[in-house]
Amino acid sequence: MIRKIKLFFESYMVTEEPSEEERQRSLNMAVAAIFIEMVGIDNKIDVSEESKLKSLLKQQLKISEIELNQLVSLAQQELKESVDYYQFTSLINQNFDMPEKIQVIENLWKIAYADGKVDSYEEHYLRKICDLLFVPHSEFIKAKLRVVKE
Repeated sequence: MIRKIKLFFESYMVTEEPSEEERQRSLNMAVAAIFIEMVGIDNKIDVSEESKLKSLLKQQLKISEIELNQLVSLAQQELKESVDYYQFTSLINQNFDMPEKIQVIENLWKIAYADGKVDSYEEHYLRKICDLLFVPHSEFIKAKLRVVKE
């Protein structure tokens, strides 16, 4: 497993000046990792949450089913090895403007509500990600209300 992760970093992340494709792959990995963590944050993996995760990743990242499966697999490995969320959120902060960050928060709410209820762990995780992305609390609440309305 360590070899796979090392290969991933050598292939996608460890270059002096990453190409646009490498930068996009790293960014996709960061978004996928944040979304995947939401699915399992309450220690209950629900089919509806997994389904919502995949549809939102395909929609937000505009990737194929094959790319989605590879991305999810790599992001899961990366999450297991990470000690915090900063490596993911810092990449998002560098590349997303505020409306895109708000869209990430809204999508996290959609994943949280996919099973019909929001667990306290899910809300806590959402608040933490919101803070790390420097999304104002008012936008956090507005995103929640938009999702609840749907």
